[in-house]
Amino acid sequence: MAELRLGPLLRYVDGSSATFWVETSRPCTAEVSCADGSSGEARTFQIAGHHYALVVVSGLTPGTRTAYEVRLDDVPVWPLPDSAFPPSVVSTPDGEAVRVTFGSCRWAAPPENEKDPVGPDALDTLAARIAGAPEGERPDVLLLLGDQVYADEVSQATLGWIAARRGLDDPPGHQVADYEEYTRLYYESWLDPEIRWLLSTVPSCMIFDDHDVIDDWNTSAAWVADMRATPWWRERILSGLTSYWVHQHLGNLSPRELSEDPLYAAVRETPDGTDVLRAFAAQAEADPASVRWSYRRDFGRVRVVMLDTRAARVLDEQNRRMIDSGEAQWLREQALEDPGSYDHLLIGTSLPWLLPPLIHDAETWNAALCGGERGERWARFGEKVRRAADLEHWAAFPSSFTALTEFIAQAGSGDDAPATVCVLSGDVHHAYVAEPSWVGGTQPDARVLQLTCSPVHNSIPSYIKLGFRFGWSRLGRTIGHRLRRHGRCAHPPVNWGRTGGPWFGNQLMTLTLRGRSASLRLDQAQEVRGGDVRLRTVDESVLTP
Repeated sequence: MAELRLGPLLRYVDGSSATFWVETSRPCTAEVSCADGSSGEARTFQIAGHHYALVVVSGLTPGTRTAYEVRLDDVPVWPLPDSAFPPSVVSTPDGEAVRVTFGSCRWAAPPENEKDPVGPDALDTLAARIAGAPEGERPDVLLLLGDQVYADEVSQATLGWIAARRGLDDPPGHQVADYEEYTRLYYESWLDPEIRWLLSTVPSCMIFDDHDVIDDWNTSAAWVADMRATPWWRERILSGLTSYWVHQHLGNLSPRELSEDPLYAAVRETPDGTDVLRAFAAQAEADPASVRWSYRRDFGRVRVVMLDTRAARVLDEQNRRMIDSGEAQWLREQALEDPGSYDHLLIGTSLPWLLPPLIHDAETWNAALCGGERGERWARFGEKVRRAADLEHWAAFPSSFTALTEFIAQAGSGDDAPATVCVLSGDVHHAYVAEPSWVGGTQPDARVLQLTCSPVHNSIPSYIKLGFRFGWSRLGRTIGHRLRRHGRCAHPPVNWGRTGGPWFGNQLMTLTLRGRSASLRLDQAQEVRGGDVRLRTVDESVLTP
């Protein structure tokens, strides 16, 4: 009899349809049946000895919340017997308020009886809050902005499991080596009871960042050359991209996109799709421009454009780009299509567009050094600093920073401009709100904000906290200006200041968008008296009335 190994994950949802992702123990037919009579089924496909299905359910009624169950070969497997959680439901949007909860960087939480070394998990805590009031407020979507798993920083439990299947002295040692070890990361993260229930009842959109593959992934051409020279990198990158496609990317696609995707069709049509998918991953690694991991989602009059800022990079030092020309054109097409058809534009990018000014200037200076602005000796020094200090955000790709800034001004201007243009990011293990003002030019009609929220469940050393705070200070700005002059760098097209934060802790931000109004809330997972954990609101603000 087929068993449910992982999931269900509720992924894409619109007014009339939804997709559900599952992993099963053997080949079977997976069926999702909703209480309102709507249902869907799909035959599993096989990757590396694992069996998966993505079930599309259509015929849902807008503005409803409907319980569902999962069957494998007509045997009920979800909800779990004697579950302590409320029934999983699929909620279709009603065209009114849209609540978008987002964050990044989540180490899997330890088992319940073990002390958590990085403090309470914000997603676990969100699940507990929703489960305690199942008819109350909940997100319409979770945007998970990278580092859903850490392939290069595994837990002690996972390390013990890896050691039982191969020697830890063999490269890559204490890191994930292949697809099977990647599946262990997803089991550890998504079988957490609270997370499993949360992802079964709140839709999610995901994008990778570096730790989904390895720290500093694609930071520079020299970095890539060094990695390709190692004996273990090829298996790591193919396994990383393959597992990402299976576990995260597929669920980002709409039913129409799935039906038109030739790779999805090819994987399902063969008894074992491993070779097909690995060939795709090899092509993606060799020619990033041949693949698009970015995607767009519309939630009523809220448009989300999620950017791939890891695999779509151009790394030639004389032509560095955060996203290649095809991605840049795609962004323009998606965001500018049907002017006036949306009230809020959300640009998802795992890496912040606007950083603390000192850090921005340091990254721009470093990019100039690596590009040879101060000669070969400085270029070698710059590459060492870039890797050691993770100088790889939008500021480290100056032409892309300028292009994104100009695009945001365009998207936020004119008679049909949205009320807000918000860049949603994570990565930097703290949260803040930054607002730009354009230098020597007309300001956009929309309110433009950088909203950064990280980590969901991780930590940050005290000295780095001090560094981030110092990066916003007047002295920090002065030092940054001097670095920029040394690198002969142009002044950025915007100035910006911090209007919220910095906040440190395990946290989530929630945007509530209703018509042309927008409000923002930051919640942190904190221990309270008696050892209980709660989400505590530490900041609320109205972005547009």
